[in-house]
Amino acid sequence: MCGITGFLSRHSDDAALSLKQMTDALRHRGPDDNGIWMDQECGIGLGHRRLAILDLSPSGHQPMHSASGRYVIVFNGEVYNHLSLRKQLEDGGALQRAWQGHSDTETLLACFETWGIKKSLQDFVGMFAFAVWDRQERSLTLARDRMGEKPLYYGWCNGGSGSFIFGSELKALRQYPSFTNPIARDVIPLYLRYSYIPAPYSIYQDIYKLEPGCMLTVDVTGSYIEPASAPHAPCKNTGWTLQRYWSLHDQIKKRESGMILDEQEALSSLETALTASVRIQSVADVPLGAFLSGGIDSSLIAALMQGQTSKPIKTFTIGFEEDGYSEAVYAKAVAEHLHTDHTEIYLNASQAMEVIPQLPTLYDEPFADSSQIPTFLVAQMARQYVTVALSGDGGDELFGGYNRYLWAPKIWRKIAWLSYTLRRQLSRLLIWASQNDLLAHRQGIIHRLPIALSGEKLQKLGQRLQGVQDLDGFYLSLVSEWQAPDEIVLAGQEPDTLLTDRGLWPQLERAEERMMYLDAMTYLPDDILCKVDRAAMGVSLETRVPFMDHRVVELAWRLPLHMKIRDGHGKWPLRQLLYKYVPKELIERPKQGFAIPLGEWLRGPLHDWAEHLLDPVRLSEQGSFRSEPIRQKWQEHLSGKYNREHSLWSILMFQAWFETQQEKS
Repeated sequence: MCGITGFLSRHSDDAALSLKQMTDALRHRGPDDNGIWMDQECGIGLGHRRLAILDLSPSGHQPMHSASGRYVIVFNGEVYNHLSLRKQLEDGGALQRAWQGHSDTETLLACFETWGIKKSLQDFVGMFAFAVWDRQERSLTLARDRMGEKPLYYGWCNGGSGSFIFGSELKALRQYPSFTNPIARDVIPLYLRYSYIPAPYSIYQDIYKLEPGCMLTVDVTGSYIEPASAPHAPCKNTGWTLQRYWSLHDQIKKRESGMILDEQEALSSLETALTASVRIQSVADVPLGAFLSGGIDSSLIAALMQGQTSKPIKTFTIGFEEDGYSEAVYAKAVAEHLHTDHTEIYLNASQAMEVIPQLPTLYDEPFADSSQIPTFLVAQMARQYVTVALSGDGGDELFGGYNRYLWAPKIWRKIAWLSYTLRRQLSRLLIWASQNDLLAHRQGIIHRLPIALSGEKLQKLGQRLQGVQDLDGFYLSLVSEWQAPDEIVLAGQEPDTLLTDRGLWPQLERAEERMMYLDAMTYLPDDILCKVDRAAMGVSLETRVPFMDHRVVELAWRLPLHMKIRDGHGKWPLRQLLYKYVPKELIERPKQGFAIPLGEWLRGPLHDWAEHLLDPVRLSEQGSFRSEPIRQKWQEHLSGKYNREHSLWSILMFQAWFETQQEKS
């Protein structure tokens, strides 16, 4: 796990100093070593910060050259199957020289020389982002792992007419001398809708996220400074090519010939794949542990990990002192049953809130998943004991774990027959019922719904049903925090939604699968995996996610829906595997998530901080938002009649980020 950065530029003035500054900005991602390499004739510069995980010797130093000298690489991540790839190279007689060390980076370069970059990518099992310079072809290739565990930004300075720059985080790009890229105002509505900025966009104009499973090749002999006209689509432009070497879309389209219909075969195959993924991801030359929330996913990863060693593995949990916001007690029970070496810490509001000033710098662009706070804190705690931690993220998207997969189709079947006008009236009725809970119960309004909802969730449902035309629109509403962000943002027009992939719908007739697919393409890489990467790398901790092994992902999509969602519960196969290690009664409870009492804090200890950022004069002077609807939500939240915590958090995180930009400019 490391940080990478670099540029292609026709301007070589102070290039070495610029590259060093870009590289130094990523020190937190790699405190153990650093290096830069340049070819001024071609205008290429590569920078690297190293967190040493495999081969702690100087043989793992980067930028690294291939045996022939043709390729130079900076690499972030891990290729877990690199030892088997080495054996293939050795057996095939393809090696040009003896191995200089045992790092996976050296293996990558040998693969490139033997099979080429694209073929090698298809053979890699891992999480990675890299930049490799081909000295023979005078071309630069950027690539990112299949599911988007490791980040990679790229783009052009000066309105697309300047240098091509790239890096693991935006803070490295901002160090480039001619970086003056303004905020991409049309991206702000996207951010307000999803609480994160979805790929391929970033908060800056002409700067993009390389999408998962993609490789971008830039040819120095062409017009490599010409920006993409459609960065989210595989395309070729003058001097550069963007293509996908793997896509979940393609895997789903061809799954019909390989569906697993026998339950025992499904469970056996899944256990084999997950066990292999945990085993291969437990290889490191440094101390290693696991996050343990006490839920199904993290408990299963910890159980499989513990089952492969006679020594207690290290597990980590964080809890909060407020009632109803901590699963630490469940995690402790699971840890005791598995006999892990467990560490837990309980925090109060003041300790958690100390993290908030760090968030704009940690995430580099507006990011408003409030579980970013406990994620950072558990990573910070784990880093005191280990350098690598395995995580249970990804199980929900692959195996139907989110509540919306369970109750959204049920609700829609109940109301689909209503006209659009009647559905809008129903949404207003549900909002009223949420504020008049007792009266609503007496009139039977709540009892007629197919699920039991608290007043707060009833209110949310009513808000989400407003303006919905079909079940896919209902999903979009459910994942949208601000339903009409264009009405909030000044001079910003939301791009066409990224959540439309109708070409796949014939293979995904069930709405539950469509929601799972869209979450895997957007929410998973751009929120969940981004959150974990930035939080962990902020304290120089490597995280690994066994569910993201592409072989596990592909296997999950070969299971029919009834093997994932059954009897009103998701993740059926994961539960069956976990029960082999942990008693059912330690696991089965309502899904809680990694929540904090944000709404209470905004009315209490965070009130003054929030009021400062939401001041109408400040909002007006800052010029991104209309202040009236924001102030209305703030007052509604303070009244206690509504819980607007997530909508407000997205505004607050943007405002806090914007203030840090003003301070740096």
